[in-house]
Amino acid sequence: MKVVYSDTHKLHDPRHDIQGGVAFAMAERPERIERVLQSLRGDAAFAFKEPTPHGHAPIEAVHAAGLIAFLEHAWAIDPRGEEMFPDTFLHPGLREGMDPLPAEPTEAIGRLGRWCFDTGTPIVGGTYAAARAAVDVALTTADVVLEGEASAYGACRPPGHHAAHAVYGGFCYFNNAAITAEYLVRRSGAKVAVLDLDYHHGNGTQQIFYGRDDVLYASLHGDPLRAYPYFSGHVDETGAGVGLGATLNVPLPAGTGDVEYLESLEPVLEALARFQAAVTVVSLGIDTYAEDPLGDFALTTDVYAEMGKRLAEVARPLVVLQEGGYYLPRLGENVLRFLAGVESAQGIQ
Repeated sequence: MKVVYSDTHKLHDPRHDIQGGVAFAMAERPERIERVLQSLRGDAAFAFKEPTPHGHAPIEAVHAAGLIAFLEHAWAIDPRGEEMFPDTFLHPGLREGMDPLPAEPTEAIGRLGRWCFDTGTPIVGGTYAAARAAVDVALTTADVVLEGEASAYGACRPPGHHAAHAVYGGFCYFNNAAITAEYLVRRSGAKVAVLDLDYHHGNGTQQIFYGRDDVLYASLHGDPLRAYPYFSGHVDETGAGVGLGATLNVPLPAGTGDVEYLESLEPVLEALARFQAAVTVVSLGIDTYAEDPLGDFALTTDVYAEMGKRLAEVARPLVVLQEGGYYLPRLGENVLRFLAGVESAQGIQ
């Protein structure tokens, strides 16, 4: 299997993640992807490839021009200290009944609150370069599949599935999976599916495709009544307009283990099979693992191989892109097990 990776991710190295007003050591740090690469490099089944530049156009096809411009120039606005966080947000209740939106603030702190929705997603000097490189990693992974491979893995960092059309957050700046899905739709002219296996609901990916019927978004995740991002991912969110029925959410309870997870995965795989997408993009989060500090599921290492195998049996080709996963001692092995499961299914077809 081809693995696409860029060292540029290391330029995004913030120190803190602010949760409930408390500064914690950043969980989304460069060592995450380096642990994954260490595991994959020890297995001869994987070959490594650098990403190729794809320019602004695929990002512009998904994200608002203002968001892109802000992220590109944010650090130059007012680089005080080592990282930038918002402290005021454009909450919908602030201007209820008042249209249109006002002009973007000129102050750096106000501009942060215009484009970001949480306090856990800092900007540092290398953030934009790393986020752009993550997009190129994802799109190059898609190119590998378009060239005929049955599956490929993109070691994306920073992750992307929380970034929506016009807002970033949740450790995510550009939505790698959504950009890739749109790129695949335009390149192939066919339907594309996105399967989100991260512990946290991919609110950004859902929002971007919510009114579309050519992209299926399906997600298994912690119930948003208790789990971030809280305001997206409920079972009754099924799409809008022509996209009605093209969104499938499966919120799961705390303590979900291997058996329960695989049982919940089956109807999702059935939906993927019915949709008959030309390509399936996988948002692979390993924060479903039992020891992950940002989740509350109870999955073991062994289940990831079975997940990959079952998915590859019903939905190929696969563009697998890294999202979350924060328990470093087993992160690399768990990703390896999932990808090995994908390869085992492909080997018996």
